[in-house]
Amino acid sequence: MLCVLLLASPQMLSAGLQPPHSQQPVRVVIARLTHSHVGGILGRSQKGDIQVVGIYETDKAVVERYAKRFNFDMQLVQTDLGKMLDALKPQAVVAFGSIAEHLSVVEAAAPRGIHVMVEKPLAFSVDDANKIEALARRYGIHVLTNYETTWYPSGYAAFQLVHGDKAVGPIRKIVVHDGHQGPKEIGIPPEFLSWLTDPAQNGAGALIDFGCYGANLATWLMDGAAPLTVTAVTQHLKRDSVYARVDDEATLILTYPDAQAIIQASWNWPTNRKDLEIYGTTGYVFTPDGKSLRVRLPGQQTEQAATPKEIPAQYADAFAYLAAVIRGTEKVEDTDRSSLVNNLTVVRILDAGRRSARTGQTVSLVP
Repeated sequence: MLCVLLLASPQMLSAGLQPPHSQQPVRVVIARLTHSHVGGILGRSQKGDIQVVGIYETDKAVVERYAKRFNFDMQLVQTDLGKMLDALKPQAVVAFGSIAEHLSVVEAAAPRGIHVMVEKPLAFSVDDANKIEALARRYGIHVLTNYETTWYPSGYAAFQLVHGDKAVGPIRKIVVHDGHQGPKEIGIPPEFLSWLTDPAQNGAGALIDFGCYGANLATWLMDGAAPLTVTAVTQHLKRDSVYARVDDEATLILTYPDAQAIIQASWNWPTNRKDLEIYGTTGYVFTPDGKSLRVRLPGQQTEQAATPKEIPAQYADAFAYLAAVIRGTEKVEDTDRSSLVNNLTVVRILDAGRRSARTGQTVSLVP
């Protein structure tokens, strides 16, 4: 078996030591509970780096359900985000509402000098993304975007093989598969299903929900470069009225000067999947899941299994990463998958994809 060691970059080495235990946890407010990924922070074991000091939510039934499940104090909950931020003065807000609500969270946090982390994607419209960028620049805050795939050891190992070791030659094709059987089919909560299938709140269906992963990964692998063109095809394969207003099947093709990326986003897969294929001129790297790889390098006649090294703690968890950024032990580079710059490009890709699917035309992103 081929063992792939994830070599640390200078940035990772400089941030490799954990903050001293005496350092106070980063104070965080949760904005909304209507995205079920909020369980990731509510159910997170106490590691001493993050402290939830408040929760903004207006839906009482949702609050009661999560309070029962995660046993948090109802005194944490308030229904006015601005007043909560003024009273509690947190260092960060983590947004777990609809994609359309991300802008309003940044509008509340930025003038108060409070950093923000949102669930993917940053936005679905270029206009919202540009407003978020302007607020972040004006008030000097971080606006980070969290993707589950960012914390996969296999992703870091694949990147090292391709860019650090240059083991497969220049990238020629990237293929990303993301999705599951469908939001309703996997049993997401009703408040989540409601906005996820609302084009005004989510922007589209599978195209936004899972197409964003591929756009994020492609931008990262292409060193931050935006594609020249975006072509997208969407379909409504499900007959259920729940999905009547949004696509459940989407394919995006991104072209670059010397490469192509194909993003297959679906609410119709027979099982959950988040996998990546990177083809170079002399070999390829597959990440079938978060903790394994399949590799074929120059001179090899067969594919080999590869095991990535575990990544440093501050890269293994979105909230550990957030804490490290706020404490100054981790620097956000423009090419990072969580960065504002990367995710502005992601939004441009998604926006172009929506236009292409609507018009049946390829959309150019060349300025």
